[in-house]
Amino acid sequence: MNGPGYRRRRAGRGFAYYDLDGALIRDDRLDRIRGLAIPPAWKDVWICPWPNGHIQATGVDAAGRRQYRYHDQWRARRDAEKHERVLEIAHQLPDVRDEVVAALRTRGLNRERVLATAIRLLDLAAFRIGSEQYAEENGTYGLATLRRDHVRVRGERTFFSYTAKGGIEREVELTDRPTATVVRQLLDRPEGTGEELLAYQVEDGSWRDVTSAEINAYLKEISGAEITAKDFRTWNATVLMAATLAEAPAPTSRTARKRIVSAAYRQVSEQLGNTPAVCRASYVDPRVVDRYEHGETVADALRPAEKADADRDVQRVLEQAVCRLLSA
Repeated sequence: MNGPGYRRRRAGRGFAYYDLDGALIRDDRLDRIRGLAIPPAWKDVWICPWPNGHIQATGVDAAGRRQYRYHDQWRARRDAEKHERVLEIAHQLPDVRDEVVAALRTRGLNRERVLATAIRLLDLAAFRIGSEQYAEENGTYGLATLRRDHVRVRGERTFFSYTAKGGIEREVELTDRPTATVVRQLLDRPEGTGEELLAYQVEDGSWRDVTSAEINAYLKEISGAEITAKDFRTWNATVLMAATLAEAPAPTSRTARKRIVSAAYRQVSEQLGNTPAVCRASYVDPRVVDRYEHGETVADALRPAEKADADRDVQRVLEQAVCRLLSA
C-alpha cells in the first residue's frame, strides 16, 4: 500500500512491529495486529494504523502475489452484496441456458459453439475458470486452461483429470450428450492446433485458444448482464449446500446440527474441488445455513424434482426453491 502504515520486521523467531514514527509497538495495538494472523511467509507487510480500515493488512506471498487481510465487517458487507447479486443473476440463468443450448445445436467448432460448451461445463460441473498465469507458473488448471490430455470421452460421458488450484487433484465425470459431442470434436481436431482443450476455428482457418477473459466476455454478451464464471460456481455451491442439508437426517441436538453442517460443507467442497474452509468463506451463501438452523430447507422441492422428466427440470425446480428460501 502507498499510504502510511505500520511495518513488520523479523525479530529472532518472530516479528516486531513499528508504528508510523518508526517506534516499536509494545501496547495493546499488538492485540489487533496479531489477531490479523498475517502469514509468516508474507514479505513487504503493510498494516493499517486504524482499527476500522477496510484493508487491515497487505503483503506479498511466497508466489509473489499481493495478498490482503480485510476488516471483518467490511468483508461481511461485501460478501452479503455478492450473494444478493448472485441471487439476482440466478433468475437470469434460464435465458442464458437457452442461448447456450441454441449455440450447441450449430455445427463446426466456431467461436459461439465452443464458448457455449465452456458455459455449459461451468454450469454443470462447477469448474473454476482457471488462469493462464497459474497454468504456466504453477502447473494448475481450470476450465480455460485444460489441456487435451486432461480429458477423455466415452459415449455421453466426459472425464476430466487434472491438477486444480492449490495442487488439488480433481476428477470430474459428466454425463451430457451435447457437451460430449463438442468435446470429442475438440479432442479430434488436427495436430498443430494447440494443446489446450478449448479452441475455435476462425474464418481464415486458423485456431484460437479460448481464454478466461473471453469466456467471461461471452457470458456478458449472451446475458446482457454482469455475470462471471465465478458466479456460476458460487450459485452451484449454494444450491448444492441447500440440497445436501435438505437431504440430511433431522438433527437431534445442537451438536448434531453442527456436525451435519460441517459434513455438508465437506461434501460440497469435494464437488467443487476445494476445501470446506474456502467453500464456507467464498462460495456458499451463509443464508442457506442460517435457514437450516431455523428449520427451513428445500426438502419440499426435492420430491417434485425427483419426479421431473429431465435433468433441466430437476435443476429448475431445485433452483427455484433455493431462490424462494433465500428471499424469505
